[in-house]
Parts: sequence; C-alpha cells; structure tokens
Amino acid sequence: MSIRSWSHQAGASILAAFVEIGSTRMPQQDVRCPNGHPVRFVGHRRKQLLTVLGELSIQRRYYHCELCQSGVIPLDAALDVTGTSFSPGVRRLMAHVGGKESFDCGREDLEMLAGIQVETKQVERVAEATGIEIERSAACEQVAALEGRLGSIATPKILYIAIDGTGVPMRSQETKGRVGKASDQAKTREAKLGCVFTQSQLDESGYPVRDPESTTYTGAIESSELFGRRIYAEAVRRGLEHAGAVVVLGDGAVWIRSIVEEHFPDAVQIVDLYHAREHISALAKLLYSSDPGMMRRWTHSRVEQLDQGLIEDLVASLNRIHPTDSFASEQLRKEIGYFEINAPRMRYADFRSRGLFVGSGVIEAGCRTIIGQRLKNSGMHWSVRGANAIIHLRCCQLSNRFDEFWDRRACA
Repeated sequence: MSIRSWSHQAGASILAAFVEIGSTRMPQQDVRCPNGHPVRFVGHRRKQLLTVLGELSIQRRYYHCELCQSGVIPLDAALDVTGTSFSPGVRRLMAHVGGKESFDCGREDLEMLAGIQVETKQVERVAEATGIEIERSAACEQVAALEGRLGSIATPKILYIAIDGTGVPMRSQETKGRVGKASDQAKTREAKLGCVFTQSQLDESGYPVRDPESTTYTGAIESSELFGRRIYAEAVRRGLEHAGAVVVLGDGAVWIRSIVEEHFPDAVQIVDLYHAREHISALAKLLYSSDPGMMRRWTHSRVEQLDQGLIEDLVASLNRIHPTDSFASEQLRKEIGYFEINAPRMRYADFRSRGLFVGSGVIEAGCRTIIGQRLKNSGMHWSVRGANAIIHLRCCQLSNRFDEFWDRRACA
C-alpha cells in the first residue's frame, strides 16, 4: 500500500507537469465565453484536482466576460473538470461503484481498491449526475428513433422485447396523494423496466436459446406513454426494423398491451406462461382451500389446458363454477376476463412449436438485479429523480454500454 501510494504521488506530479505544459501551448487568441462574446484575460488561478493518481494542483488562465458577468477557464473545459474538482477518471470510478452498491459501500471500495478518498455524499452526487447524463443521451436516441434516424447495430433472427414493472420504496413526499394496496398512502412508485434480447438457435431438445451477451435494459419511473418511447428506441437500436421476427413478452397488464399496440403492432405477443399459471393457482386456493385434494386435481387440469393453449376450454371450465361466496364470485369473473382478453397471447403449444420463449424470466431477473439489488435494500427511500438516475446508470452498466458512454464523452 505504501509503494502504491508513493507511485501515485509520483504519477500525480508528472501528470500535473504535463497538464501545465499543455495549458501553455493552448491557443490564447480568440477566447470567447459560451455565448460567443469576447473575454478579457484577468490572470492565473490555481485549482486542486483529484485524479486516479491522487491530488494535484494545476495553474489555469482565467478570463472574464463583461457582458455575461461570468468567468471563462478554457483549460477546465479541455480537461472536462468545469464545475468539479474530480477528474473524469475519478468520476467514472465513482459512478461505477455508486451504480453497483450503496453509496457508502462504494466510498469504502474506492479507498480500499484505488486509494481514492471521497465522501459518501460525493459518490451519490457523481453517480446520480452520471445517470442523468446517460438519460440525456438516451433521450436523443428516442427522438432519433421516433423520427426514423436511429440506426441498428444488428440484424437479429428473432428479437424479443420483455416488459415488466416493480415497486421502488420512495420518500413520503413522492407518494403524497397516491393510494397504496391497502387503501392507505402508497409507499412505492412503479419502475417500468424493459429488456431486449435475441435468439438465433435451439438447443438439442428443441428449446430456444438466448444469444450470449445479447440482453440490454432500459427503464424509469414514468408514465407508460413515455416508457413506450423508451423501449421502442432500444428495440430500434437493437434491430427491430430488420429482425426476422419480433416477440413481446409480458404479464398481460393493460399498460403493456397499450405499448405493444402503439409501437409493436406486428409483433407476436406472448403472456408469460408462469404468470398465467399463478392466476390459476391463486384461483384454486380461493375456490378449494378446504379440499386440498380437489384443489390439486383442479389445478392440474386447468394448467394442462393452459399449457396446450386451449384457452376456450379453460374459460368454459371456469364458467361452470358458481361460487356462493360473493368475493370468490367476483374474483372468478375477473380471472375469466383475464383469460378471455389474453387468449390470443396464450397459444403456448403453438409458440413452442415455433421454437419461441413462452416465459419472461429474463425481465423478472432484470427487475431483481437492476431494481431490487440496488434500490430496494433495507432502509432505502428514494426521490423519483434519484431513483431514475440510478436506474439509468444500472441499465447502462448491465447492458455493457458503460465503457461506450465514457468513450463517447471523451470524443465529444
């Protein structure tokens, strides 16, 4: 550790010398403020900067714009440290740990693994600022996709789009006026998450195989209308317009169906088989809880109809039941409607014969990994702005686009 610390100090000194040499060679004529006004040279200002090698002090030329009444420091802009005392390399590390674990754990890891000492709040601010910057880039992709200007990175054989939602614990002011499941004030807000992946082959048993490293994510706490544009842009980037087939996986929720109808009208729609089975299991417990043997037999028969895609037969079986309990009768009516509406999305035998996935396990795992593991730990309560920033950051990381984001910034 001592040798590492000494090496960093030596490196920081060399880096500071290079920076100052470079600054003296920067063109000094025609320096202007961001609004294009001419500026007046005032003098030199020194700045302390934390880099991956340690702290260094740099001398910069300082200019003043009389019209804007603001200062201009060209070297700060060139080094990408305007308004911050952290170098891009340090900010990249802070964002990396802030997206993967709690901000305090990230601070500890930075000190232990990289010898970088920062405060927990600084990790939080940099991670959230990076997430917001990632979202700005994603917003540009959305506009380009809606205007037909966004290119794709591949021509997939089968492109899957999976959509789901999960609750994020929020601060009380973020849920004010919202009703929760127990008819009191809600404690969470729904984060909508989508993933896109591809399939090009089947395994030896004829089951579909997800292409390695093909899954990318996008998500936010926002309306279904805005999320629809978000997942559409990601699908376009992944090859929506050139795919041999497009499949949308979901749980049958109304908001998901609305997105599909607007953005993916020609896609094959599939309701997650295991989610549909849960509907049958819940109904069986409600109707036959007093007779476990009957409950098992009834569940087995209904699941068999479901797996074969015989939804009309399943609905007919449900219509033959006449509960005496009003609550059970109402729930049965709702489940009949659920299966009737989603019947075209539940032809599982046909989907399997075509070599397609019928389960949305990928997006459910994504909800646990992207949202659950980072935003739903004990004691966590978020603002919408903070939660969205971390969701954008984690989606970028788990989509293997984090390095791409920083490379693009460096070239800008």
